[in-house]
Amino acid sequence: MAFREVGTLDIIGKRRTYLAISAILVVIGIVVLGVKGLNLGVDFTGGSLIRLRFERPVAASEVSSVLTSSALGDMDLVKAVIQPIRGTCDVQIRAQVEGRPLSNEQVTKITDELSKSFGAVSLVESQMVEAIIGKEILNKAILAVILSCLGIVAYVSLRFEFKFGVAAVCALIHDTIIVLGVFAFLGRQVNSPFIAAILTIIGYSINDTIVIYDKIRENLKFRKKETVEEIANNSILQTMTRSINTVLTTLLAVLALYFFGGASIKDFSLAIILGLVVGTYSSICIAPSIWVEWTLWDRERKRRQVTSGRTSPKEA
Repeated sequence: MAFREVGTLDIIGKRRTYLAISAILVVIGIVVLGVKGLNLGVDFTGGSLIRLRFERPVAASEVSSVLTSSALGDMDLVKAVIQPIRGTCDVQIRAQVEGRPLSNEQVTKITDELSKSFGAVSLVESQMVEAIIGKEILNKAILAVILSCLGIVAYVSLRFEFKFGVAAVCALIHDTIIVLGVFAFLGRQVNSPFIAAILTIIGYSINDTIVIYDKIRENLKFRKKETVEEIANNSILQTMTRSINTVLTTLLAVLALYFFGGASIKDFSLAIILGLVVGTYSSICIAPSIWVEWTLWDRERKRRQVTSGRTSPKEA
């Protein structure tokens, strides 16, 4: 099927526009990260972990309304992580005040204020969470991402070619920076579940990219008369229905988690939603575009070497 018969959507023809847009978004993301920084949660900054027992099951939003009320305004507990314990009347709260764990007096004040709204509230346990836990998680996450990228380059290079592998990793870095930039801009809290979300995004995005690469490889064998741009664009169009259907199906499930899953997984769900959208865009518009640009540049470089006599036509 020739290029013109597949459809009129010329994604590769506009590849430099997409690459420019993505470059701008990445730069903005880096600037926002540098200026505002990430809103690190208790997992990374340290603090206190307290477990309270209520007379009845309560929602995280109910507890949050009390913690952020004027009565506790001096503690600034907006960043507190509230997690009701399923099957019990207990609620777990992770919080800090000015970068330090809660004092006994502050824990007592929180308990008293909650008791005014919900009846008798008792303290089950209170413990300090060291910041080193967050650092260990962060170091392991960074190591996991680096090893994942190296593994992706190696796997894709063996299965396809080196250019595919590097282009795929560039698309993953693009996705990660944009999601981090959005979270920094919105001031949303970054904690352990967010790290899990980033790793999930990487896995989902590379899977979509591999599907397109596989179709490009197949078309390279059987469409000898088409140009690189036509082959790449055909391959994208042939897999686009699958890509869109897959992301829409997944989005429905994640949107349900975001709106109905409770406050404790809202930031996690938001990260997945952003990752799905940005990852699908990069798989369709960015990763193939990088490969096309690199391939055309490499061919032109070899052609010039042949013209100048430095390389034989067979070697090129």
